[in-house]
Amino acid sequence: MLGNTLAASFIWGINTLFLLDAGLSNFEAFSANAFFTAGMLIFEIPTGVIADTVGRRASYLLGTITLAVTTVMYWLLWVWHSPFWAWALVSVLLGLGFTFFSGSVDAWLVDALKVTGYTGSLETVFGRAQIVGGVAMLSGSVLGGVIAQATNLGVPFLIRGLILLAMFFVAALLMRDLGFTPDRSEGPLRATRTVFRASVRYGLGDPPVRWLMLTSPFIAGVGIYVFYALQPYLLELWGDEQAYSVAGLAAALLSGASILGGAIAPWVRKLFRRRTSTLVLSAVLSAVVLIGLGLVHDFWFAALLVALWGIASSVDDPVHRAYLNDMIPSKQRATVLSFDSLMGSGGGVVFQPVLGRVADVQGYGASMIWSGAISAVALPFLLLSRGERSPADTAREVTPTDAQEGLAD
Repeated sequence: MLGNTLAASFIWGINTLFLLDAGLSNFEAFSANAFFTAGMLIFEIPTGVIADTVGRRASYLLGTITLAVTTVMYWLLWVWHSPFWAWALVSVLLGLGFTFFSGSVDAWLVDALKVTGYTGSLETVFGRAQIVGGVAMLSGSVLGGVIAQATNLGVPFLIRGLILLAMFFVAALLMRDLGFTPDRSEGPLRATRTVFRASVRYGLGDPPVRWLMLTSPFIAGVGIYVFYALQPYLLELWGDEQAYSVAGLAAALLSGASILGGAIAPWVRKLFRRRTSTLVLSAVLSAVVLIGLGLVHDFWFAALLVALWGIASSVDDPVHRAYLNDMIPSKQRATVLSFDSLMGSGGGVVFQPVLGRVADVQGYGASMIWSGAISAVALPFLLLSRGERSPADTAREVTPTDAQEGLAD
């Protein structure tokens, strides 16, 4: 988590500025981001199958190499001021790299927790991971902005590639699949069909999981746009479009919020009997804050709202992941988690270019207001998931064993 987030966050504070500096419009920049999420949409299930049939470690290693190579390719596109179609193609491949992580890392963690006898809450573990990720994000985003200010917008991308290569060797030496035995009895295509059917059965086929997944396009899909739009929006409010270190502040604020959110998520969870109560509260707060963010004109007030939005999102994430993990069996865990990520990516594919166009025509403020309105659409689905009264909604400890899952099936 530390290495992955540090690598990724070097460019999070400047990514949109990087694309605009390469000659893309707002619409093209967010369309390039949409192609990135389209890549995640396309490859989520195939890479989830790799994690469930070959191994979580193998999936992670493939992800680090793929991301390192495509990050350098992104830098080359910037150097060459390449046409939009080239950005679209490489963005899809970047999405491929991230899909190797999306389901496999959580599945690797939860399987290992079970086999080693962990009986605490998943919110606590995911909250700690979020704190570590927040520290890495804070460091990387600030350093990325400062380095871009001192050199140019391309250098942070090269540093990211080097860190990813280092993570490949760290994982190759230290990472092991615990509590998981890969099933290689089927060929790749047949295995894809089998795991896909199982993921539909335990995902969209299971009502409380289905309704939870249907929140992802509106919460995660909009969140992708907001994260990247905050960079130029804060610069606009600051009054200096070349202040790259200020752009890094957006990512730094969100990383600080991530640390705080990860720390208080288990505490917030204890305030409510049901996990869905926490999720509903977070969704309402996020929508209200985004609408407020679109209405303000003061930089410091906007920065405060960015921090509040980050805290609400950061409290939501560990609880969402814990709730989902407690409803799915180990053999399909990586694929179902990837399917949930796929739903978020689908929302990003649709909403990023639309909101980017709104920013071109009406300004970033208007796009934030629309972001808040769209994210609020998740609320009915959260209430429907709550209405199914799944035991996972009130669970406070890791589900004991896969054997019990098998009996339940």
